[in-house]
Amino acid sequence: MAVRDNTASDDQEQQISRAHHDHDHDHDEIDQNALRNAIEEQEHQTNNNNDDDDDESSVSSESLQKHHITSIDATLFTRLIPSRGLSFQLWPAAAALVNLLDRHVADPTTSPISNFLAGRPNRSLRILELGSGTGMVGIAAAAMLGANVTVTDLPHVLSNLRFNAEQNGKVISLRGGFVSVEALRWGEVEDVEGLMVDGPFDLVLGSDVVYYEELFEPLMKTLCWLLLGGRGRGGGGSSGGVFLMAHLKRWKKESGFFRKARKVFSVEKVHTDAPLQGARNGVVVYSFASKK
Repeated sequence: MAVRDNTASDDQEQQISRAHHDHDHDHDEIDQNALRNAIEEQEHQTNNNNDDDDDESSVSSESLQKHHITSIDATLFTRLIPSRGLSFQLWPAAAALVNLLDRHVADPTTSPISNFLAGRPNRSLRILELGSGTGMVGIAAAAMLGANVTVTDLPHVLSNLRFNAEQNGKVISLRGGFVSVEALRWGEVEDVEGLMVDGPFDLVLGSDVVYYEELFEPLMKTLCWLLLGGRGRGGGGSSGGVFLMAHLKRWKKESGFFRKARKVFSVEKVHTDAPLQGARNGVVVYSFASKK
C-alpha cells in the first residue's frame, strides 16, 4: 500500500466500534446516535481546552507521516493531530482514493478512473476536494496529476491544511501542480460561488464525506452547484464535472444520501477495495455525474 492508514486512537476506535455494532439490525437509530456522540466528543476535546486553534505551538500529540507515492517515486508528508479530532487524521477512504490515483498514474490503461482524469487541452486539470481534513487526497492529486487543486474544509481545519500543502510544495511544483486552501461550508451558495470565479472544476474529490445524516442535504446542494450549476436545486446548467467519492459504509441510513443523489445524478460504482482485516466492508469509489 502506497499510503499508510492512520486510524483513530484506541479509545476512540473502541467507542466507534461499539456504536457500529449490529448496525444492520433494528438498533440503527441508537447506534447512529452513539457514534455521533463519540465523534463529537473526540472532535471538540482539544478545542475546548485551547483558546487559540491557530497557535501552532499549542499543538500536542502531533505526528508527521510519510506517504510514498510509487508512480512518481516521491514522498509526501502530512501532519496528523489526533487530539484535535477526526478532521486531523487520515481515514481508510482517503488512503484508498490516494492509492487508486497512484495506480492510475502508474498504468492508466488498466485504471477504472481514466475517463475522469483525461487531460484538458492547454491547461491543467482543475480539481476541488470536499472535506479535505489533512488534505492528503488533494495534495497527492496535485503532485501525481500536475493538477491545480483547491482543498477545502471548515475554518478551524485550514491552518493544518495550509501547513500540509506548504510541506509538500516542492514536490507539487516540480510536478507542475498547485494547491490552494479555502474554506467551504456545505450548503452555502456564496462559498461555492467564491470558489468558481475562474470557472467550474473538472473533477471534485471526496472521501468519507457521507457521515452525519443532517449534512446529506447541505452536501447535495453543494454538489449540485459544483457539478450542475444548481440544476435540480434551483440553478442553471451542467458544468460537465464529475464527483469521485471514496466511501466506507458504516450504517444503513447512509442509503438516504444515495437515494437523494440518484434523483439528480448518474451514480456508478467504479472501484471496490477488499475489506481491511477485521472489517465488514471495503472502501467503494463512486462517480457522480450529470444525467444524460
